[in-house]
Amino acid sequence: KKSARVVGDVIGKYHPHGDIAVYDTIVRMAQPFSLRYMLVDGQGNFGSIDGDSAAAMRYTEVRMSKIAH
Repeated sequence: KKSARVVGDVIGKYHPHGDIAVYDTIVRMAQPFSLRYMLVDGQGNFGSIDGDSAAAMRYTEVRMSKIAH
């Protein structure tokens, strides 16, 4: 699914306080250098270890990884 769709679902159901915090958390869970295990399989630009930021949520796609189930 598009990241924007996932962020919208989370805001609507669980966290009605803005999309930036939700998307930043999804990006962190998709980066192989941020967590020991990636909880999200990401498609698109999710930033780099050098500090490059992730692409906007409309350009990325996410799904839960096998370990997150």
